[in-house]
Amino acid sequence: MGKPKVIILGAGYGGMIVSRELEKTLMKGEADVTLINKHDYHYISTQLHKIGAGTVSDDHVALHIPDLLKTNHVKFMKATVKNTDFTEKKIILESGEIVEYDYLLIALGFDVDTFGIPGVEEFAFKIRSFRSSKAIHYHIRKEFAAYKEDLDSSHLTFVVAGAGFTGIEMVGELVDQLPKLCKEYAIPYKKIRIINVESSDSILPFFDRKAIDFTSAYLQKNSVELMTSTKIIQCKKDAIILDNGFQISARTLIWSGGVRANRLLEQWDLQLINGRIPVDKYLRVNGLDGVFCVGDAAYFLNEDEKALPATAQVAIQQAQVCGPNIAAAIRGQGLKPFTYHHKGTVASIGSKVAVGNVFGLKMTGFFAALMKQVVEARYLFVLGGPVFMAKVMLAKS
Repeated sequence: MGKPKVIILGAGYGGMIVSRELEKTLMKGEADVTLINKHDYHYISTQLHKIGAGTVSDDHVALHIPDLLKTNHVKFMKATVKNTDFTEKKIILESGEIVEYDYLLIALGFDVDTFGIPGVEEFAFKIRSFRSSKAIHYHIRKEFAAYKEDLDSSHLTFVVAGAGFTGIEMVGELVDQLPKLCKEYAIPYKKIRIINVESSDSILPFFDRKAIDFTSAYLQKNSVELMTSTKIIQCKKDAIILDNGFQISARTLIWSGGVRANRLLEQWDLQLINGRIPVDKYLRVNGLDGVFCVGDAAYFLNEDEKALPATAQVAIQQAQVCGPNIAAAIRGQGLKPFTYHHKGTVASIGSKVAVGNVFGLKMTGFFAALMKQVVEARYLFVLGGPVFMAKVMLAKS
């Protein structure tokens, strides 16, 4: 009998941390482990808004996967998954190649949910991946150049849909970056409009009132137009239609209105709940032999019988348990149940201020921004150790 074959699908937070855990846990030659991802880089999804605004270097967010794998215990394969055969334990790739497994981890990331709003899929820019976020940066620079040609103010109107965590962080980066672009293109900053549209009656849901008030005041001080209780009902190439009858002349809509599980899961022979895969307390997929799931794709009920949200914090904690569980399954040992411990949340509003609640400590302003950097550094430390952490943190300058 050959060595067990472990396949990891997806190199997001969950897939990368499970890979690192298996590198640390498995003995040499104990199993064949392959990490499959359609790109050869792992991107830090909580930093994509910075790529969109152009406030950090690519090296700070997109990390070369082979460089992250420290041993030969895990092999990397650049490929796109097409389908799965859970009965025969096979993965079918778009190239036609078939990869067999004994143990499988599904760690596919999120998709953007546009809720079927006309024109959003065609004309809006999405904070979905490194490439889609990079496209935002290129587009913004293109709009500045276009304004110099025709002086059409719609080129300098930037609308962000959604005032949740990602939307507010994107707006904050625009507040930091657009004045710099105005100087570069010799355009008065007073020509710029940054508009944040939110369907609910408040920004930053799940944050406390102090954080909401601080954020609102900071953004308004920096000339951001906050439109709460307002829905986008259509997006055109040069205009955004609102449910209150108003129309915004703009050529830039950055969509952060919602996320959903990866659409690829719907094409597989899986029983899904709200588009996600139900898993047991050991992070095993219900009813499938040898299949585990973590992160955005996993539907995990917490102790209060509520599904955990699709966040980086959840994915990392699940991966830190799932990696050793896969190793234990290979060895015929007992598995450890997963318990989620919420450690808090920090939302940046540009590089200088943030709001958050960490271990019950509520914070706003510069101190919160420092805490955000600590959170970023901790993930890099978990992923690659102290030297790697320092290298990546220095790359953002």
